Amino acid sequence: MLATRIRRWKSVALATTAVLVGLTAPALTATPAAATTTAYDATYYKNAVGKTGTSLKSSLHTIISSQTKISYSAVWDALKATDQDPNNSSNVILLYSGVSRAKSLNGGDVGDWNREHTWAKSHGDFGEVTGPGTDLHHLRPADVQVNSIRGNLDFDNGGSAVTNGGGSTVDSDSFAPRAADRGDVARMILYMAVRYEGDDGFANLEPNEKVGNGSNPYMGKLSVLKAWNEADPPSAFEEKRNQVIYDTYQHNRNPFIDHPEWVEAIW
Repeated sequence: MLATRIRRWKSVALATTAVLVGLTAPALTATPAAATTTAYDATYYKNAVGKTGTSLKSSLHTIISSQTKISYSAVWDALKATDQDPNNSSNVILLYSGVSRAKSLNGGDVGDWNREHTWAKSHGDFGEVTGPGTDLHHLRPADVQVNSIRGNLDFDNGGSAVTNGGGSTVDSDSFAPRAADRGDVARMILYMAVRYEGDDGFANLEPNEKVGNGSNPYMGKLSVLKAWNEADPPSAFEEKRNQVIYDTYQHNRNPFIDHPEWVEAIW
């Protein structure tokens, strides 16, 4: 069963204050995600709830590092379950383009879908190794050609439309997913930054404010990812995906899907 999500609405007094402040101050570019509670707060997240900053990040790292790892070849079948089209059980929904495509068309040819590492595997040079290279929380099915266009680019706004990219854009040093996938991408990238802290033989992955990070273990731009997290909150598809990974495959969760407000609490 999906975790129950309960929004805590601000009081009328606070809302009134915000309006008055808005009369004299510039509007914020993004409103922090509303606080949530989930069915896992008293169990899975019990050592993280109530914390902020580095303390929250450290607690979440400890929690989500307990996971079952799968092989890169096993990712194919896993994605057929995690990203199944809710309206057609024979298909998967592709990241970036939003296209529904037959599960059987997994491969490397034009018209196929393949395994996209949202945290580009060259950023930290972890390749397809069991661990960060096979972590389902950042692996998604994507059209072969769109995936190739994204390559290992960092994420940022701007650029020209990607052919068959569903509204995604690209320029010489960055890629922006279609609007409906931007929050997903942000939460996947920030999951990786919390899960892989350099204490398990892999690079310490961190977001930064740059593009063109190359083989360095960084991914940008953090400010843009934070804005995407606010603008595109977790969808039912994303929440179900998190649950399937937790129940069936890795037995760990992406905390930023359950608690998108934790992005701002850490960064």
